[in-house]
Amino acid sequence: MRYFSRIISLRVNLILSCIILILLIIANFYGLYSNRFHVFKPANYILPLLTVIHFVYLYVLHFKVKVDEGPDPSMRNLEYVLYLVFIVYFFKIYEAVNILLTYNDFQTHIIPTTFLPIGIAIVSLYIALLFNTLLAFKQRKEIVGDYVFDNMNEKIDSW
Repeated sequence: MRYFSRIISLRVNLILSCIILILLIIANFYGLYSNRFHVFKPANYILPLLTVIHFVYLYVLHFKVKVDEGPDPSMRNLEYVLYLVFIVYFFKIYEAVNILLTYNDFQTHIIPTTFLPIGIAIVSLYIALLFNTLLAFKQRKEIVGDYVFDNMNEKIDSW
């Protein structure tokens, strides 16, 4: 991971993460079996709501680096919530792989020709998102710093 943090800068990682998140939000509404976008299905809105946390974390990380500010408790809490969202990304990979593995079960039915290419692209995007998120955590630790709050009262700017 250290090797990748030297190759991929924080700025490139933030941009790639935003692009991947936007593509996955769009792909989340796409039905692989039906080859349609399902906008009125309420379950499709869970991922876009969770990605708001990811976007906020990316913004806070960018802001901390730009202003050259250290970590704070709110950033730590946001990162901890992003750990939970990270688990949801694993579930979405599992779900997409399960759908792709049913391809042979429905060979007698009419399956869209876009089933495998788009399904593989979605799984690849989720894997890339997991990698970029882990890289962002590592870059936060290297650039912004560790979450050390033992001397928290010394850093408080009271008026």
